[in-house]
Amino acid sequence: MTIRDLKPEIVWKYFYELTQIPRPSKKEEKVIAYLLDFAKKHKLEVKKDEAGNVLITKPATKGKENLPTVILQGHVDMVCEKNAGTVHDFDKDPIETIIDNGWVRANGTTLGADNGVGVAAALAILASDDIEHGKLECLFTVDEETGLTGAYALSNDFLSGDILINLDTEEEGEIYIGCAGGKGTTATFHYKKEETPANYFWFRVEVKRLNGGHSGSEIHKGLGNANKILNRYLWALNNKYGLLLSEINGGNLHNAIPREAYAIAGVPYKFKENVIVELNTLLPQIQAEIKTVDPKLDMKVGSTDTPQYIIDKDTSDNLLNALYACPHGVLGMSFAIPGLVETSTNLASVKMKEDNTILVTTSQRSSTDSLKDDAANMVAAAFTLAKAEVKHSDGYPGWRPNPDSKILAVAKESYKKLYDKEPEIMAIHAGLECGLFLEKYPHLDMISCGPTIREAHSPAEKVEIESVGKWWNLLLDILKSIPAK
Repeated sequence: MTIRDLKPEIVWKYFYELTQIPRPSKKEEKVIAYLLDFAKKHKLEVKKDEAGNVLITKPATKGKENLPTVILQGHVDMVCEKNAGTVHDFDKDPIETIIDNGWVRANGTTLGADNGVGVAAALAILASDDIEHGKLECLFTVDEETGLTGAYALSNDFLSGDILINLDTEEEGEIYIGCAGGKGTTATFHYKKEETPANYFWFRVEVKRLNGGHSGSEIHKGLGNANKILNRYLWALNNKYGLLLSEINGGNLHNAIPREAYAIAGVPYKFKENVIVELNTLLPQIQAEIKTVDPKLDMKVGSTDTPQYIIDKDTSDNLLNALYACPHGVLGMSFAIPGLVETSTNLASVKMKEDNTILVTTSQRSSTDSLKDDAANMVAAAFTLAKAEVKHSDGYPGWRPNPDSKILAVAKESYKKLYDKEPEIMAIHAGLECGLFLEKYPHLDMISCGPTIREAHSPAEKVEIESVGKWWNLLLDILKSIPAK
């Protein structure tokens, strides 16, 4: 059995087709061409803006012409992460899918269910001739994962709809009416290359096998952060034995909790044995701390060749101290919505560049703009004290909940009718494009819903098969139940 045999077949058909199209963020040319060809094949009106956003319009079905126009929206790009040792070129290779005990996952890579399943559902509705709905505008945005640049670039005359249903949340049975805003903070360290001294023991240390995850929707889980764990070890060695650092790298994406990190470093040769002793002491402590959420954590240390150069000691010390001081995780919970993370920060990546710099990337989220800025300033202060150059991105706005939303009332009634229970009405700590849409189209009445997806933004990403069918049925019932204007 393949995913094309799953039900609802038409949704899985289009999701399969999307898995065959490489679509990394900022490299969506192939999927854009696919969408344009899809519209031509189905004789639907289509337009594309300069950013690459695509809008496909479908007329109302007979008898539904007096319904308000509904916008179905999803993003076409995907996070591209793979396990160490997995051979896969995200620019060329299709995603290999696996059906696994009620879930669909990929073989060693991200699956792209975020937001490929949402895009597939919109395509399925556009392609069908037996679904009741008013006029539809299906908006497919680009580059959501690395900057929301598609949503930012959207003009205020591209859409004409009155209602927007975002298809990019990840828990069936929950309907979302708000999301956090976000901001990025980067720190750049300038270092000098110095001659490698004699009589040092050089080693490579690796942090591996963490789950990783979405830095918004999964930040509350307390997942291990490879950068923080690696630095905890290096900082201890430096504090006790005087460590020299030659290389350090960890994490990749600003919106993913880092799964892997490594460093090449050295200590005076007389402390060679302490390198292993320190790891054997620290590793069991960290494993015990996160065993519930990250039971596979592994750290390995091995001797390595003498490096060609080292990072100057002042910069190395400043970097290790700043990484230790930099907060990561939940900073505050919402008082308005029980269980909702209000403010958080993610120490996302540490990357050495060819121009003798080390770039540290972090991201902050909050449903309160002032607290988002406060979190960004907190991170900036830690790196400023360490003599790094600090910059903030412009960020993106949150989506303020509207509990009196008319489309929310329709969705709640549809869910109760289908499943004999009330859906959960939620706000999400992850960022959605909805806040940007609302800035450009203040009249929009919006909700967001989706199937159940776990471990998004990591190679463990998976989507629950049953939840796709339940969510599909909900979506169709909402479309036919919307009252006339």
